[in-house]
Amino acid sequence: MLARNAESLYWIGRYVERADDTARILDVSVHQLLEDATVDPDRHSRTLCRVLGIDPPEGELDVWSLTELVAYGREHGGSIIASVSSARENARGAREVTSSEMWECLNTTFNALPERQRAARRLGPHEFFSFVEERAAMFAGLADSTMSRDDGYRFLVLGRSVERVDMTVRLLLSRAGDRTSSPAWVAVLRSAGAHDTYLRTYRGALDANRVVEFLLLDRLFPRSVFHALRQAELCLHDLDHRPTSRVGSRAEAQRLLGRARSELEFLKPGDVLEDLQNRLLTLQEICRELGEAISLQYFHAAPWVAWSDAGAMSEPLDEAQGEL
Repeated sequence: MLARNAESLYWIGRYVERADDTARILDVSVHQLLEDATVDPDRHSRTLCRVLGIDPPEGELDVWSLTELVAYGREHGGSIIASVSSARENARGAREVTSSEMWECLNTTFNALPERQRAARRLGPHEFFSFVEERAAMFAGLADSTMSRDDGYRFLVLGRSVERVDMTVRLLLSRAGDRTSSPAWVAVLRSAGAHDTYLRTYRGALDANRVVEFLLLDRLFPRSVFHALRQAELCLHDLDHRPTSRVGSRAEAQRLLGRARSELEFLKPGDVLEDLQNRLLTLQEICRELGEAISLQYFHAAPWVAWSDAGAMSEPLDEAQGEL
């Protein structure tokens, strides 16, 4: 398929997942700020901004300024509205490889955001976050039910998986230094959409080690880091036209994914909290390198050519024309 279409599908997957995860994280954070008077709004808001890769503005932040910045802001690509807008623009440029239902879902979501934003400013932001989460779930369902399992679908799932790893790692980084008995781990589970599944898995026993183990290593939960890495690895394996290469992984993207997945796969569950912050920072760096490797491997394989000798050739040509 065309590289531009593949790149558009990859970024649609990333932007929709980013909007969904940001809405989940922000929803839990806003509830915590409104219900718990012991939480410092400015400190909590700045921590959340750092987690999401957003530079917080000067001045004190509260729940409303945080929502304006992370949910409605348009000056950076990490906000919810900016992510939905970017996903729609990519879908508009790749209509021939997306289904009509997928395009209508993104277009309707984008057009409904201004009204939802005005209502959120009057009644509170929860309904806005719920709307974004529901539309992201609808888009994922439409993609799964209307797209052929070809390379286009693989690029979409690849982008979604890479972004899911990055957002889950960012979420865990925000709590890497907390006490094992801190109630903030419940907020982490809720932000990742994992609270109910975690309680069913561990019979209601809340423990920081188990929370991190679940979100990092669980092989059955689709939002865990390991599951998302494995999903991305399978997509790259199917996209590789040399799956039986005798030399092993030739491409940088497959190598990075394989390294990250194997390090988690053979990690002892009891050791998951040891050096957690460095482990998460390493995963975050791998996500950044992985995005660059995928871009070079599939979207921009041919380097841009600059005719650096054009100026040198113009002078002899002008002289020749003068002689004539």
